[in-house]
Amino acid sequence: MTEPFSRRALLIAGVSVAATAATGACAQTARPSSDLSVYKSPTCGCCGAWVAHMTGAGFQARTIEVADPGAVRRDRGVPDSLAACHTAVIEGYVLEGHVPAEDVRRLLAERPDALGLAVPAMPLGSPGMEVPDGRREAYETLLILKGGGTRVFARHV
Repeated sequence: MTEPFSRRALLIAGVSVAATAATGACAQTARPSSDLSVYKSPTCGCCGAWVAHMTGAGFQARTIEVADPGAVRRDRGVPDSLAACHTAVIEGYVLEGHVPAEDVRRLLAERPDALGLAVPAMPLGSPGMEVPDGRREAYETLLILKGGGTRVFARHV
């Protein structure tokens, strides 16, 4: 004959199940893709600051120094009008310039039919372009559509 569960045993079992589920959910949402490849010039310092922003946000980045980062951009179909100082690739999407980590997370969650994201022209205050006095320029993260067009993906002030 089996003994019925006591309230204490049921409570402990319930808490264990809830804790296990919560841990799995946190691990799943907190872990961005580790497949971030960043193509940059060996002499660019702000690119390293952007990589630090991304790794600080939980991404694992692999930096590849290339003589002409523009060649990577062009090979990925990103128009020169969206050029910045580095190009990154993650899960098939291209990231041109100082794209904030939260925009990359949103891109990966929504999975639009697009080439990727761009923050052209290295705006002051964007990730990796911070200055000691805290000055910032308003800027937009652009969704790069297939064919080279764009639309605003996010606004940052």
